[in-house]
Amino acid sequence: MVQWLSFVKEASNTSMAIVKFFCVLHVTRTYLLDVSYATGPSMLPTLNIEGDALLIDRISPRFRKVIPGDVVIVCSPENPRKLVTKRLIAKEDDSVTFLVDPKNSDKCKTVVVPKGHVWVQGDNIYASRDSRDFGPVPYGLIYGKVFWRIWPVKHFGRL
Repeated sequence: MVQWLSFVKEASNTSMAIVKFFCVLHVTRTYLLDVSYATGPSMLPTLNIEGDALLIDRISPRFRKVIPGDVVIVCSPENPRKLVTKRLIAKEDDSVTFLVDPKNSDKCKTVVVPKGHVWVQGDNIYASRDSRDFGPVPYGLIYGKVFWRIWPVKHFGRL
């Protein structure tokens, strides 16, 4: 009977340690920082086409500390289950002039970013679906700000 109680107590302690670990992990990923993997040609030459593992600052967007020039992770307005990596170009009330179809014409268009929105674009304008295609993105869709590349090792460092 004593061995059984000892086993139950040990199992309970181990279970609580595992639950606490996952709670801390959840809070960290939701409110502090997260890791993301970005692939594809839209952010060339800043990010590799084969993919980069990135550290994401989840605090800055909550305090409106993202500025034009920052690389951000955004929930795609076209597919909310997908995260996309883009560069923040403009914030609300800024005007943006961009090429409508950079592959086929020199036609430009100017828009003013509405209140509560941001304008995001990929660094590779020839192979990126971004605000030029789907318009300004609501600020609330910013998932986080990229601040560090952790993979590949040869590009390890600040972004």
